[in-house]
Amino acid sequence: MSEGAILDAISKHRSIRSYKPDPVSEDLIQEVLEAGIRASSSGNMQTYSIIVTRERALRERLSKPHFHQNMVLDAPVLITFCADFHRMRRWLELRNAPDGFDNFMSFMVATIDAVLVSQNVALAAESHGLGICYMGSTLASCDEIGDILELPGNVVPVAGFSLGWPDEAPELRDRLPLGGLLHYETYQSYSDERVLEIYKDRELDGWKRYMAHPELRRRVEEAGVENLAQLYTKVKYSRDSHQAFSRRVLKYLESQEFMNQEDDS
Repeated sequence: MSEGAILDAISKHRSIRSYKPDPVSEDLIQEVLEAGIRASSSGNMQTYSIIVTRERALRERLSKPHFHQNMVLDAPVLITFCADFHRMRRWLELRNAPDGFDNFMSFMVATIDAVLVSQNVALAAESHGLGICYMGSTLASCDEIGDILELPGNVVPVAGFSLGWPDEAPELRDRLPLGGLLHYETYQSYSDERVLEIYKDRELDGWKRYMAHPELRRRVEEAGVENLAQLYTKVKYSRDSHQAFSRRVLKYLESQEFMNQEDDS
């Protein structure tokens, strides 16, 4: 794939939520996964695992923790990327090496590894004409998904997406302008005027898109929402929901041996 083709594929990314029933061949899945594991990895430890789920019955069980999003059943494949120090810690034990990977820092290292791999896989899949849709429910429901996928200790699902042949061609979603996200040398504080300028087009385009969705429009009207900022925090991502998900994730991290904060000195 040429440099121009790679940039073109990146710039045309869109989330696909409707899929054809056609299967994705095992050879193609293996090819995109091989591209995935070439991603950068902290210390080249590769502290992640990838779970490919095609079995219909298992995807039906995963539907609930994924908030019954249609992609879970419509796409022929689900891929879950897990932060995984279980394998590494077993190796250390077998080789009589010290083990200090039962803490939150280790979880963050493994999470970054897993997300880097997931994006490589996504780009490789899209280069073959496949479609993907990331699902934030993977982390939000990590405990329930972990139980269904039979994850051992020190393994946590952190990212995942549906995969299949697109049955839709949605419009490209807007993005904030690069100039509003980029800082040179050090972080440059935003003035109020600059913040409003950065979000100006988003407020117009985003509001229009959400209002075109009947169910979301109903929820917006019931909540008395007046603008896109309020829509984000009153309808889509409330403080209460984020706090509840935070407690859920932290509890699961503790049960999966990622929260040891003891000072062994």
